[in-house]
Amino acid sequence: MAFGFFKGFGVTFSHMFRKVITTDYPFKPPVSAPRYHGRHILNRHPDGLEKCIGCELCAWACPADAIYVEGGDNTEEQRFSPGERYAKTYQINYARCIFCGLCIEACPTRSLTMSNEYELARDSRQDLIFTKEQLLAPLLPGMEQPPHPMRLGDSEKDYYLGALTNPGISAGAERAPWAEASEVDGSEPTGVTS
Repeated sequence: MAFGFFKGFGVTFSHMFRKVITTDYPFKPPVSAPRYHGRHILNRHPDGLEKCIGCELCAWACPADAIYVEGGDNTEEQRFSPGERYAKTYQINYARCIFCGLCIEACPTRSLTMSNEYELARDSRQDLIFTKEQLLAPLLPGMEQPPHPMRLGDSEKDYYLGALTNPGISAGAERAPWAEASEVDGSEPTGVTS
């Protein structure tokens, strides 16, 4: 009986002198994995136009019904994206989101991605509903706040077939492989191969 008593205290005392493995979280934030599924980001084209075309595929793919998208039509005077449509209203409810990434896979224009940001705690449920303005990527130097006309090409096709280059990069440096193939034989690209 006494042996069990000392054995239990032996375990306790052996743990007392080990190195502490707790993290000093608020003062030293942990590093997340490179492919961590954090807060969503709505990306932009190099000229500042939004990549989101308001197709609502992300909302349909969401198993938690956390995404609400309302599409609107672009006009030549008010152009927010290169296509015919744009996301007039875009909301993600982080009280419902399960961070599965199915919305990312469903996006045809790669406008929706996930960041490494994990601090999403808020004081109220209403603050957990992020709007389009909160989700849009910030404007970088050389970008212009939409609405504005298409600056990087004459048609929507130029934006999505890889004919664009970022400002300051030589022409053709970031062209998609299927865009170059279509120029050689003059045919329309049929699929993407890696």
